[in-house]
Amino acid sequence: MIGNRITHRTADGVRVPGTWRHAFICNGGSYFLTDLFIYADGLVDCWELVTLDEFEKKLRSGWVATTLPDGARASAHHLASWTFGEPHAWSTPELLLAEVRDTIDELNGRPDSTGRCLAAVDVFMGDRTEDNRAAALAAYLAIPETMRHYALGDMDRKDRPLQVLVAGPGGRAPDRPEEPVTQEEYEEAIAYFEERARWLAQAPSRVPADGAVDSVAPAIKVYHSYPQRALEHPGKRALRNDYPAPITLGDLTYPSVAHAYWALSVAEPQARAAVATAETGAKARTLAAAAPRREGWDRARSAVMARLLRAKYEQHPDLAEILLSTGDATVLYDDADSGFWGDNGGRGRNWTGRLLELVRSELLAGQAHID
Repeated sequence: MIGNRITHRTADGVRVPGTWRHAFICNGGSYFLTDLFIYADGLVDCWELVTLDEFEKKLRSGWVATTLPDGARASAHHLASWTFGEPHAWSTPELLLAEVRDTIDELNGRPDSTGRCLAAVDVFMGDRTEDNRAAALAAYLAIPETMRHYALGDMDRKDRPLQVLVAGPGGRAPDRPEEPVTQEEYEEAIAYFEERARWLAQAPSRVPADGAVDSVAPAIKVYHSYPQRALEHPGKRALRNDYPAPITLGDLTYPSVAHAYWALSVAEPQARAAVATAETGAKARTLAAAAPRREGWDRARSAVMARLLRAKYEQHPDLAEILLSTGDATVLYDDADSGFWGDNGGRGRNWTGRLLELVRSELLAGQAHID
């Protein structure tokens, strides 16, 4: 549940909404109380920005801790330190992961496990078969246990009407398995949901002209690397500007986008030729850094890079397919050498990532024959 804990980070100049919750990190045998930041594009910040799959590995390894050993040392940075005495943890790796997944769905306006349960309840209310009741019960049990009492948004009754409904008369509600649901309780639950349906039907609804869309696309990271040769299956490494993919501009061919970019940045023709034929993209950058830059380069470089990226993916259809396979994901491009071109953990401007998204959109427009 997001509640009032609203935050954001900036990616591609776009505010990516997020929220946070408390968590313990186990690092070097010590436990640290910290904040776990969860973002709409599926990235989680737990002392570093990671994908959901990477977060799950940290969770299951115990680095993000849900078990707190008696006698273990813990601290909250700059606030206090203590030793656990008879600790009781409320979470488990499975429960915390389910809550994080629900939070990402909620941040994107998608049905989370609670939404899916309530949809199953609507199906049951429309056709009260035992199969539909069983489906609603399964959907209820799929809600993280810590979140079930928020399902109806009714802090007086909490989720009791929901439990009674999915259990049915004579059934056992999950929170009171020793007490069978009475017919009177069941009829009250039915009346509760009928009234709830009438209230929801009166709520206003609005669909944007462009149709309902995800507010924030999932993100992918193109990690900083120094590719030395073309690979049969390069994956996202092919999206690196220094990936060996020759591009031709006019009557000149450059070994990579990086070679072309740095060569075009240099003012002196002799130095430009040396940059263009450097052994690697990294060496091309080093040579260019030592040479005088063209006048006005800093104001023209984004347009130059856009032209070079278009050439790369137009001239290499196989690499264009890799770019297109990223769908509508936000592209976070790490560049240890530039806060302008790289995202660098949200501290850079990520212009390479932005331009890759632009070129990807242009490729899609071409495929759809949209002029």
